[in-house]
Amino acid sequence: MFALLALRVPIGVALGSVSLVGIWLLRDFNAVFGAAVTMPHDFYAKWELSAIPMFLLMGAIAYHTGMTRGLFYCARLWLSALPGGLAVATNMAAALFSAVSGSSVATAATMGRIAVPEMLRHGYQPGLACAVAAASGTIGSLIPPGILFVLYGMFTAQPIGELLMAGIIPGLLTVFVYSLMVVVRCKLNPSLAPPIVEHVTWAQRFESLRAIWPLPVLIFAVMGVLYAGLATATEAAALGAAVSFVIAAVRRTLTLRSIRSSIHETLHGTAMIFFIGVGAILFTRFLALAGVPQYMSSLASHFTDNVVLLLVAVTVIYLLLGMFLDGLGLLMLTLPVFLPFFQAAGLDLIWMGVIIVKYVEISLITPPVGLNAFVIKGVVGDKVTLSTIFRALNWFMAAEVVIMALLFAFPEISLFLPKQMR
Repeated sequence: MFALLALRVPIGVALGSVSLVGIWLLRDFNAVFGAAVTMPHDFYAKWELSAIPMFLLMGAIAYHTGMTRGLFYCARLWLSALPGGLAVATNMAAALFSAVSGSSVATAATMGRIAVPEMLRHGYQPGLACAVAAASGTIGSLIPPGILFVLYGMFTAQPIGELLMAGIIPGLLTVFVYSLMVVVRCKLNPSLAPPIVEHVTWAQRFESLRAIWPLPVLIFAVMGVLYAGLATATEAAALGAAVSFVIAAVRRTLTLRSIRSSIHETLHGTAMIFFIGVGAILFTRFLALAGVPQYMSSLASHFTDNVVLLLVAVTVIYLLLGMFLDGLGLLMLTLPVFLPFFQAAGLDLIWMGVIIVKYVEISLITPPVGLNAFVIKGVVGDKVTLSTIFRALNWFMAAEVVIMALLFAFPEISLFLPKQMR
C-alpha cells in the first residue's frame, strides 16, 4: 500500500486494491466478490453518514451566496489596531468560516484569496501573511461541522453529536494561541507587520456586523439543537442546509447558478469522501481476516500500564505519516490499526477523537506534503516561494506543541461540552 501511495495512486484505490488482493490471498475469489459487492453498500447506507453531504451543502450555499464575504472585512475593522492585526483578523475570520464550511482546505483557500493580498498590500512579511492563512485552515475540522469527526464517529461507534461539540473549545484554543503568538512576534518585531494607520469609528465596526449576521444564525441553528439534544448530528446538518437556503433566499442571493455550483461541489466532495471511506472499510475487513486487531490488542497490553508511552508512539507515527498523506487518507488508514490500542488502554474515545483530528490538521501544514501550504502557494503564485511559506509555518508548528500539551494535560478541554450533553 505504501508503494502505491509513493506512486501517487489515490488513497481510496490504494486501500481498496491492497485489501481485495489481501482478502483473495487469505480466503478465495468468492470472499473478494462478496466483500466488493456488499461492503460499499453497507457503508454508504448508514443513515448517520448523510450528515456529510448536508454539512457540505450548508457550507457550499453559504459560500456561493456570499454569506461569508464580509468576514475578513468585519474582523479587520475590529482587530486591525492590534500588532499584526490583519493576521489576527485572518484567524478570527477563519474560525467563523470554519463553522459553516467544515473543510480545512476550503478555509485556507478562502483566507488565501481574501486576506493574503490585503496583508501583502499593507507591507506584511510575505511568509507571515501566507503562513497565517495556511495555518488558520487547520481550524476547519475542529470547529463544527467537522467532517472528520463524522467519519471518526462512524468508525469508532462514538456519538457524532458529542464529537462535534468536543471540537469547539480546542478549536477556539487554537485560534487564541495562534493569535497570541502573532501578536507577541509582531510586538517584538514590528517589521513583520507594519502598524495600520487608519481611523475606524465604532459606527463602522457595528455596521460591519450587519454583513455577517447569517453566520451566527447558521451556527446557532446547528450547534444549538445539537447541544440542547433536540436533534441528532444528521438532523442538525439537514437543518443547517435548510436554514442556509432560507437565509440566501431572504437576502435575495439565491440564484440558479449558486444552487448549481453548490450541488456540484457537494456531490464532488461527498463522492471523494465516500470513495476513500469504502477503501478504509475494505482495509478494515482485510485486517480483521488477517487477525491484525487481535494481535494489536494483545500488543497493546504492554502499553496499558504506560499510557504516556502509547500516546508518544501515536504522536510520532501521526507526525511521520502526516508528512506524506493527505488528512482524510491519514485518518482512514490509521483508525483501523490504532483503535484496538485505544480500547485496550481504556482511553476516552471522544478525547482521542479530538487528539487524532488535531494531528490530521497538523499534517496539513507539515512539509513536504502540507496541503494547505500548497493551496496558499496556488493562490499567491510566484509572489512567495513554497520554502518561505513552510519556514514561516514553523512558528505555527511551535504553537501547536503548546496546544497539544494543553489538550494532553487537561482532557476536560475536549470533554467539558460533551459531558454537558449527557
